[in-house]
This record gives sequence, structure tokens and C-alpha cells, in this order.
Amino acid sequence: MTETAANILVAVVQFAPTDDRMHNRDRIAAFVAVAAARGARLIVFPEYSSYFVHPLGEGFVHNAESVDGDFVDTLRGAAREHDVYVVAGLVEETDVPRRFSNTLVAVDPLGDVVATYRKQHLYDAFGARESDWVVPGELGRPQIFHVDTIPVGLQTCYDIRFPEVSRTVVDAGAELIVVPAEWVRGPLKEHHWQTLVTARAIENTVYIAAADHTPPIGVGTSLIVDPMGVALAALGETTGVAVAEVSRARVAEVRESNPSLALRRYRVEPID
Repeated sequence: MTETAANILVAVVQFAPTDDRMHNRDRIAAFVAVAAARGARLIVFPEYSSYFVHPLGEGFVHNAESVDGDFVDTLRGAAREHDVYVVAGLVEETDVPRRFSNTLVAVDPLGDVVATYRKQHLYDAFGARESDWVVPGELGRPQIFHVDTIPVGLQTCYDIRFPEVSRTVVDAGAELIVVPAEWVRGPLKEHHWQTLVTARAIENTVYIAAADHTPPIGVGTSLIVDPMGVALAALGETTGVAVAEVSRARVAEVRESNPSLALRRYRVEPID
């Protein structure tokens, strides 16, 4: 794949991170090798890939790392070794007592961090209270990075329930949005997950690549959806890798036939 390629293969990796940070890093390095061997140029891992237990608690604070820590070093090394881009969820340390940041880190084939995103909408729903432990990300212009010529944006899990998040990322230029998640199981949650991911793709005429944890805590069903809402690749409940092609020409084609972005009459602005 050349640096000017307008088509790339994207992989979503579905697995269940644990409380063993070293084991999580080893699994990620192995998954990168598998996805790269299948031709993936961009490899997307779930939210909380560096460390996870259920429910949230003090362990997250004690196992939080900096963006310069061992977890991101593993991402950097794997990206360099296989000449790929990698996105994964980091439990990031903060200066706030008993709080951490739910952070996404994007690394390029040189091993450089090219974008970060800190979850803006915390999961205080369905009986959960993520805000008891997580510092919400600041609002601001999204960080867009390019995988070859394709502009890519970031958001996390519960953010997908807020269409304005995706719209701000698209307004910043993204044609592919990656959504690492730990979408907790519950009544109709699988339905919500697939519907919301598909809706964000259709209404923004972009690709969505969404990576989740496997059951029994996550719903699984990681998927890659095209700008018309077609699931190009998906996983069920098992650990694995799904790969699909992302094409700038497809985005342009869909936007020509369905110019919904050009026809809209409202802006999206932050409340605070």
C-alpha cells in the first residue's frame, strides 16, 4: 500500500482485556501481527485495552499509565514492526485524585503518537457510574489523522449515543470514524449498539469501524460499516479480527447521491 493510496484495509480487533497489563500488551502485539498479515493498514482495538475489570474501581487508578508508558510503547513497537497504524484504548493517569482518563491513542507506522482522544460522554446510564472514576475529556476541535490519504477521527463507546460527537468529527474532515468500545451487555444493548453505529455512518455518510469487548461483559459484534449503512465485516461473540476495505471514492459517490451534509441547516456547537 503506497502513501497516496485512497483505498485501505481496516481491521477491528475484538477481545476481552483483563487486569494483567503485560498479558494485554502481548495479546495486542499478536493481534497486530495477525491483522497486518491480512493486509490491514489501520488496526482498531477496543476501549480499555490496557487494563479492564468489571466493575470500575480503584484498580483502574492504580494501573493507569501515561501516554509515554509501557502500553503505548507496545503500540509503537507493533506499528513500526508491521508498518501499520494502531488505535487502542488506554487507562491514562491524571493529576486528579482517584480519577483516570479514558483515552484513545493513535500511533503511526513510525511509532509516533498522531492523535489522542479523551472520552467526552461518560457512561452514567443503565445503572453504571463511569464519572465516579473517569475525568471527562475536554471539548474542542477533533484531532484528525491520515492513514495514507484517508482522514480518520476518534470517539469512544457511549459517545456514539450523541450524534453531535460524530458530526463534529466529520465537520473536522473525517471520512472514517473509529469507535473503540466496551459496550456492556443488557436489555436490547446489542440492538442499540448495531443501530447506533449504523445510524452514525448513514447520517454522516462516512465509514465507522467499531471495536468492542467479547462477552460476557461486552456485547461483541464489532463491525465496519460503509457510508450507506452496509456492514462490510463483523464479528459475533468470539475473539477475532474483522477486515474490510475503506474507499474515499465510495464516500464521494455516496455524498453525491445523498448530499445530506451539504443540505443541513443546523450547526453543532458545544454547550459549555
